[in-house]
Amino acid sequence: MTYRYAVLIEQAEGNLSAYVPDLPGCVTTGKTREEVLRNMHEAIALHLDGLREAGQPIPEPQTLAEYVETKS
Repeated sequence: MTYRYAVLIEQAEGNLSAYVPDLPGCVTTGKTREEVLRNMHEAIALHLDGLREAGQPIPEPQTLAEYVETKS
């Protein structure tokens, strides 16, 4: 089965951090957007493997992301 999870990326002090709202505890960092996304692919895989090994269900993706444009 294929899942599509939203990944939120935030600027942190000296790097970027990212997390998956639908997978609590699944976080990573990186110096560039490309690096943080590459790291997140690995983090998600490890997180899902851990859930399977623990006999826990894989959460269905629920989070939707949209941008809202405003004028100042």
